[in-house]
Amino acid sequence: MKGDLHSVSWPASQLGDAIDALARASGICPRTPLSNPPDSIANSSPGAPALKQWLETTAVAAGLELQEAESRLSDLERDLTVAGPALLQITTDGRPCFLSILRGRRHVVPVIAPDLRVHWIRCDAIRGALCSALECPVLQETNELLTRVGVGMRRRQRTAKAIVRELLSARPIGGWWLLQLPPQAPFMARVISSRLPLQLLVLAGAHVLEYLLWISSWYIIGEAALQGRVDRGWLTAWALVLITMVPFKALATWWEGRVAIGTGSLFKQHLLYGALRLDPSEVRAEGAGQLLGRVIESQAVESLGLTGGFLALVTFIELGVAVLVLGLGAGGLWQVLLLTAWVFVTLATTWVYVRHYKGWTVWRVQMTNDLVERMVGYRTLLVQQKPGKWHREEDESLARYLSMSEKVDRAAALLMVLVPRGWLVVGLLGLAPAFVARSSSAMLAVGVGGVVLAFQALKGFGAMISHLVGASVAAQQVGPFFHSASRSLLCGSAVVGTAGRPDGAADNNVALNANNIVFRYPERDEPALRGCTLRLMAGDHALVEGPSGGGKSTLASVLYGLRVPQSGLLLIDGLDRQSLGDDEWSRRIAAAPQFHENYILTGTLAYNLLMGRRWPPEADDLEEAQQICIELGLGGLLARMPAGIQQLVGDGGWVLSHGERSRIYIARALLQCRNLVVLDESFAALDPENLRGAVACVRQRSDSLLVIVHP
Repeated sequence: MKGDLHSVSWPASQLGDAIDALARASGICPRTPLSNPPDSIANSSPGAPALKQWLETTAVAAGLELQEAESRLSDLERDLTVAGPALLQITTDGRPCFLSILRGRRHVVPVIAPDLRVHWIRCDAIRGALCSALECPVLQETNELLTRVGVGMRRRQRTAKAIVRELLSARPIGGWWLLQLPPQAPFMARVISSRLPLQLLVLAGAHVLEYLLWISSWYIIGEAALQGRVDRGWLTAWALVLITMVPFKALATWWEGRVAIGTGSLFKQHLLYGALRLDPSEVRAEGAGQLLGRVIESQAVESLGLTGGFLALVTFIELGVAVLVLGLGAGGLWQVLLLTAWVFVTLATTWVYVRHYKGWTVWRVQMTNDLVERMVGYRTLLVQQKPGKWHREEDESLARYLSMSEKVDRAAALLMVLVPRGWLVVGLLGLAPAFVARSSSAMLAVGVGGVVLAFQALKGFGAMISHLVGASVAAQQVGPFFHSASRSLLCGSAVVGTAGRPDGAADNNVALNANNIVFRYPERDEPALRGCTLRLMAGDHALVEGPSGGGKSTLASVLYGLRVPQSGLLLIDGLDRQSLGDDEWSRRIAAAPQFHENYILTGTLAYNLLMGRRWPPEADDLEEAQQICIELGLGGLLARMPAGIQQLVGDGGWVLSHGERSRIYIARALLQCRNLVVLDESFAALDPENLRGAVACVRQRSDSLLVIVHP
């Protein structure tokens, strides 16, 4: 049904109800009911940080994700039809409100109204509400210009609109919030919400129809040949059936690509999020080579898994069709039982192949790990080992790899060559009794056709097993990435997260309160922190020092949320982590970990400085970053760089000294503008002159500061 923008828009005071209705209409059930925002947030100006933070926190608490996005004016109408489910902030009758948009079609968008009914709204009406304030001044000037040059009234309006759209085509249009399941949601839930199972059903249907038409074509030409009446009518019918197969074949091929892209995209997102959610102890337990090997195997999981899945779909359809044809042929039930027995022989051969392939893959990944570790430590090997031993281990590894590869190849030859061809012999021999009994030629032809169909299916079965086994073995390597993505994330309360420090609390001037903190590493018996207590008032600058191995860095990682203590009370601004949630906790504290735990990423210096802030940066962000660098004594570095703060740094980008890297880490923490800044031995590599300047900058730009040093 149709409606106007005023009647279908949701006021900010009912924003929780709007998100809930949009989620349920999209097939995404919220984990918990969504509450509406308090008046202080609902009455805030459009684009206010408090409203954005409330939207993000509320969605996460309900098991959803609202991702802020923007569109270019030139792409606005297209994005309106494909962005759903999404929230869109507009202004009607001078007040901000929201539209709950579902996925639309050309020129119209379905919008859920407060009465929970779906109304179809034209895209140009929504575009007008979004862009009128931006376009009207430019449109007025353009009309005046066209009037002066003598453009007629009939063409003036259309010409002015075309000029305005061209002038403003690159302008960003904000206020978008895309609704989806969060990355930590179960993978199958994300697959179902993306409607991939329905797409698989369509793909299976296309393949079934294709094979039925193929069998029909052979039935027509066979019937004509056996009756001795190959006339124009039979040939025309045969040709028409073959032509009918073409669109189904094209549909199956196109749909396979669509399913592959959708599944691959979800899988990569899940793995990337899982890699970012790995526990620090898990990362430290593995070398760079082993982590690289896992990343390489992730590509194998995607490519082999998708290919094997499509082959499995086709193979099982072919086997089903073969069983049907064999049952109708001269062999009847005997041929079906013979095929079943041969399938068990195929499964036994598959087990042998799987056993050899798993051992081969484990050794191949280990070789990748060893190669990368040796590349990283190449200089150390040259100095510490004798020349005669440099390549001894590599030669032994290659010899074992060659032996295991031969076993895999022999098993693959049995599965992919001997099994299907062996069935061809066994299946034809199974027709011998029917041939001796002088069965009809038609029934014998059907039986031979069934044998050929089963032969084709078994050939595909070998290729399917090869791909699926490769994918399953590779999946074991990327398992830590995959499973870590589903780890629970503390959501916190949307109201608490946006409320700031609790008013009236007795200790609302306490920036940090750690009481009786206990933390133990899983692999150790003794706790690294035992009964640790720390109290930091707002505006305090504190220094923590102690011997190596005393737990200073562990304390820092507990404070900024990288590790969770087993017991004790930890508060920031009077609120615990359970109330704030992981995201809000990280918004209130910034840290510069120890040098070996920090990194300069490949990219510009501006990116490395502002990576904890909004991106892309605005002019004031770049100016503040440059000013902090100068205060930290990095002005000479900026002067040497041809592109200044936009110079590429990181591995191979620019040579930075130990002290310069340390000061970049400090600047990165300061630029996050947090209530509390924790610096873990960040001044250890600085000379006295640079140390004085860095300390002065840190003290001036930090509200509350905790510095950890080694005595």
